[in-house]
Amino acid sequence: QVQLAESGGGLAQAGGSLRLSCAASGHILFKDLGMGWFRQAPGNEREFVAAITGTGDSYWYADSVKGRFTISRDNAKNTMYLQMNNLRPEDTAVYSCSADQRRDLAFRAVQYRFWGRGTQVTVSS
Repeated sequence: QVQLAESGGGLAQAGGSLRLSCAASGHILFKDLGMGWFRQAPGNEREFVAAITGTGDSYWYADSVKGRFTISRDNAKNTMYLQMNNLRPEDTAVYSCSADQRRDLAFRAVQYRFWGRGTQVTVSS
């Protein structure tokens, strides 16, 4: 089992920045976890944001965040990050991190067994 805990959400103005963190603990080696970020706004379905492999050398972004968000991880700290720059009001959502034991990138929520509780990001115009 793997436990995930997000932090770093909050309120930002349009054009501003926030950095989310996802700390992992459990019985699977952190480097063996493929991980991702998803978000869900009120009334909307959960949406893929970004994914990263266990080594951190492969990653992918949703078109809506490409060029503005950066996913990364520090395997020595068992932590994944999402740096969000040039935020827009439409980025407002609950952001959740996800993980599963896999080598490839995964873009669908059903591909992840482990989830954090989420952290709220609100962007004002």
